[in-house]
Amino acid sequence: MENINNKHIISACYKIFNEAVHNRTFPGAAMAVAVGIPEKRERIIQTFGHTAYDEENTVAAETVYDLASLTKPLATTLAILSLLKEGSIQLTTHVSDIFPQTKKTFLHRTSIKDLLCHSAGFVAHQPYYLHLAGLSEDVRNETLLELLAAESLAYEPGSMSIYSDLGFMLLGLIIEKTSNMDLVSFFREKIVGPLGLADTIFYAAADMGENGETKNRSYAPTEQCSIRKKQLCGEVSDENAYGLGGAAGHAGLFGTIEGMLEMGVHLLDQWQGREEHPSYHTRDLQRFLIRQDIPGSTWALGFDTPSLTGSSGGRYLAPTSVGHLGFTGTSFWIDPTRDLVMVLLSNRVHPSRENSRIKQFRPLFHDTVMESLGLV
Repeated sequence: MENINNKHIISACYKIFNEAVHNRTFPGAAMAVAVGIPEKRERIIQTFGHTAYDEENTVAAETVYDLASLTKPLATTLAILSLLKEGSIQLTTHVSDIFPQTKKTFLHRTSIKDLLCHSAGFVAHQPYYLHLAGLSEDVRNETLLELLAAESLAYEPGSMSIYSDLGFMLLGLIIEKTSNMDLVSFFREKIVGPLGLADTIFYAAADMGENGETKNRSYAPTEQCSIRKKQLCGEVSDENAYGLGGAAGHAGLFGTIEGMLEMGVHLLDQWQGREEHPSYHTRDLQRFLIRQDIPGSTWALGFDTPSLTGSSGGRYLAPTSVGHLGFTGTSFWIDPTRDLVMVLLSNRVHPSRENSRIKQFRPLFHDTVMESLGLV
């Protein structure tokens, strides 16, 4: 790809991002694109606007964003892949095989695979933080398992799919129980550490001092939290993740645009068979990135695939692409047919999660990138 395309994409994105800032879609944002095979790969990173509406701090490549549900594919799903390689679990392993106390609940026939593709029978959400906040870690995990096991079956597992944080909260417990490591340590040592990304994608809960202050990083603030009675900055926005101490299977990761782009590139190269992660098999990752045969579902294992209509990834993504959205205004998509990675980081929930303009911006962003690169 010739450098002239870089100018096209930067100019086109400058226009739509500045309009989005003006329209208060978000106070600022960061975008990144990588395209091409490794020896010819082009990388583009651009930042726009400010970290908050009432601050003078401009968004920089080092700005740290709350990645929200990007935790599901990047931390939890990759951790499950690692445990598969170790032989600790299988996709057919049932929850009751790991937690015998769930044998008399519907979880006795719920598998790791069901949890990964949001087809385990869980409802979409429950306010577990009302029960968890303030508990010690040991009691907290035990209480969460009890709450999950007490859920009523919303539908027959495998018969359909409802996107649910609950299944990934349970996967977080499974990872910790099976590995005898906490999620923070597992992610750092097994997943991002070998890639040299531990300082750019991380659980922010491990970054907090005893007084609640974060390390010397520039965090983009999220929302004014009605529960914690403060403006959140460097502290996970998701209430249930907060109730679990800031690190959970469904949320808790934070990262920079550079870290996210490199993680996407590693996943792309592993998917294409050009790279092997030391903690999991490429063949297993490749298997995870295929859409599952579940009625009405777009889910692969831990990753989403484009909807036939109205996809947040826009109009041009190949059906075999994978990605994920984060509630705070984050997302990534990987298109293997074009050797393309696209990342968007924003804090659209600042100062309020009621702002939903990101729904229109996401497909516009992806379409603009692909049109500017001449990939359509």
